[in-house]
Amino acid sequence: MHIVRLAMSHLRRFDSVALSPRQGINLITGGNGAGKTSLLEALHLMAYGRSFRGRVRDGLVRKGAEHLEVFVEWQERQGGMMVGRRAGLRHSGQAWTGRLDGDDVHQLGTLCAALAVVTFEPGSHALVSGGGETRRRFIDWGLFHVEPDFLAMWRRYTRALKQRNALLKAGAAPRQLDAWDAELADAGEPMTLRRQDYLERLQARTVAIAATLAPGLELRALHLQAGWRRHELSLADALLLARDRDRAAGYTSVGPHRADWSVEFATIPGRDALSRGQAKLTALSCLLAQAADYAGQRGEWPVIALDDLAAELDREHQERVLGQLRDTPAQVFITATETPSGLAGSLRPAVRFHVEHGNATLVE
Repeated sequence: MHIVRLAMSHLRRFDSVALSPRQGINLITGGNGAGKTSLLEALHLMAYGRSFRGRVRDGLVRKGAEHLEVFVEWQERQGGMMVGRRAGLRHSGQAWTGRLDGDDVHQLGTLCAALAVVTFEPGSHALVSGGGETRRRFIDWGLFHVEPDFLAMWRRYTRALKQRNALLKAGAAPRQLDAWDAELADAGEPMTLRRQDYLERLQARTVAIAATLAPGLELRALHLQAGWRRHELSLADALLLARDRDRAAGYTSVGPHRADWSVEFATIPGRDALSRGQAKLTALSCLLAQAADYAGQRGEWPVIALDDLAAELDREHQERVLGQLRDTPAQVFITATETPSGLAGSLRPAVRFHVEHGNATLVE
């Protein structure tokens, strides 16, 4: 999968800008505050429905504009052939409209599932050191892209959860909850099995990549916490046992929506003991493992976006990361204030764009 055109308008400081990336490494340079990160934000918005720097309504739409627009054209492999695809998104911060391959899109998840982008940015350490929601999204993103029926399963569970929570808040009688408990269990048990299988598959790649990027971490395993005592109870039994507590609290306290996962190290006791740098390297190992798993399952690499790589990693770790990517056909976007020291020789970028005064210029 590689992007052949990215265009956006009214996104942060940009009025209108477009660029034609190439396969391989695309380096985007510019001074602090020039807007180079916004180009990656546009890709992330199309792939995830949100920016990695916050909600769309929190400053992503340029001041004075009614909405932003992002348009992406890319090539992907389908049935052994390369096929051209295109997607467009208009977002006001409150409402959105989208098109995919010329057709209107009515669910944002459908649009986001089309373009696969794995992003490493300054806040990515939250994947390891932050709350469980970030880690659940990480697993579910991977499953959305490699197992097409997972999205329907996730939506079924989410709908049932909303219904059960509404009844709990309304003080419904226990018998009114029976049907929704059954629905949650029927959707939640297989959803958890998918998450478990995915994390186990990801584990081998993550351990291997971490051993290359940061051998001092001695990363050993990834462990899923299902959201209830899964090895002791079925989800149906867990919901029944928690019913009185849930009725008092007004929400569902057990289930896959409370799931989490953790990283095991040989000598580090847990994520709370990690330095910020160690958390970033752990997160990067997980993200690159996710990209490699996507390639293994889909037969092509997702787009990889690395924001401000030189500021996040020292030269040694930059070179290790780029070396990890060197032998893959992945299209990579890297932003930096200047060309990173790790981009030299066989690792030099395929193309460089310089961002300044609201424009992105191809540097020959």
